[in-house]
Amino acid sequence: MLLNRSIICFGGEDWWYHHPHSKAHLMRKFAQAGNKVIFVNSISMGLPALAHKDLLPRIRRKLGSYSKLARRTSEGITVVSPASLPFFGSATARSINRRLLGAQLKRLARSRGLTNPILWIAIPTAADMIGTFDESAVVYQVSDKYDANTMDHATDPALIRRLHEKAIDAADLIFYSGRKLFTEATRGCERSHLLEQGVDYEHWRRVGEGAVEVAPEIAKIPRPRLGYFGAIEPWLVDQELIKRAARERPEWQWVFIGNKSRGLEIEDLPNTHFLPPVAYAELPAYAAGFDVCVLPWETEQSFTSYGSAIKVREYLATGKPVVISPLPEYELMRHVLRIARTRDDFIRLVEEALHDKDPAEAARRQAAVASGTWDARAEWVSELIEKVLAKKDLM
Repeated sequence: MLLNRSIICFGGEDWWYHHPHSKAHLMRKFAQAGNKVIFVNSISMGLPALAHKDLLPRIRRKLGSYSKLARRTSEGITVVSPASLPFFGSATARSINRRLLGAQLKRLARSRGLTNPILWIAIPTAADMIGTFDESAVVYQVSDKYDANTMDHATDPALIRRLHEKAIDAADLIFYSGRKLFTEATRGCERSHLLEQGVDYEHWRRVGEGAVEVAPEIAKIPRPRLGYFGAIEPWLVDQELIKRAARERPEWQWVFIGNKSRGLEIEDLPNTHFLPPVAYAELPAYAAGFDVCVLPWETEQSFTSYGSAIKVREYLATGKPVVISPLPEYELMRHVLRIARTRDDFIRLVEEALHDKDPAEAARRQAAVASGTWDARAEWVSELIEKVLAKKDLM
């Protein structure tokens, strides 16, 4: 494991408002091992268009992050939302941001005793920060097909692609969080690695042992319950599937937990329940009340098809039966997943999963992810980074 190193991580999400992504899990492991870590909340890829229904809620949420200033987590990570301009489509704004972010973060790094940090970036707009911190190494983690995301911001996809390529060219190591992203990479391949999603196995396996009491908010919902946690976006969730299931299987209760965007067409369905985000520590108590864990994504969207959804591994770690929309990332795990190729398939496989009570099958699902822990991922990543640093010391 990395030891006595300094790390500045530009995350692609907000520490305080999102279910922990891979960057958060890895930074926690690095901090627990004794490294000094600054996690920079998402500097975004630009604001959504003015007509976007979530423009104001997102601004409010970001202002909430700003109000927290720089705070330490229980692991000792300093989390910060530095002031920046949200207009990344403008070269002038990006130039201002480089100076503005650099000044704030260098001051914070000095106050926290960070020197020659490893710069870990997980969002293309942070590419402009490379070379700002006298960094010892640059790591670029690619978690999405960034230039295919035209739903969340109004920044030109061609610009996002150029920033993405700039980060690849400058990085000492490139990690891809999904197989489809990794196999399609054509740039920097000699420095590229597939960093599969991990799982906090001990956190989730207790659900399968019956050691977790079901959260009251879930217990009051009739059964059977089909459970999902994570982002709830109109373009992400297959709303036509949910509406059809409401007609054909009205007894099924769909439970969605997480940040819900505006514009959903399924909010008023009588068997669809939306719960606010739940702290990660408490989430197993909610999953304990699911009869089937589901990922009803609209995977025909180009952006979504590159997803590597951490929640799928977390679902499996509970031992619960899991039904998902098709994702290339999880084809190799189809022996423990029910992968629905069509909406007909999804309904049929949920019906089948509701009758899956075999303890041996539950154990098989858990075994499939038991060794893929975040500790194991962090150890492997650490070895690769140390090799880069050792090679640089010899040059």
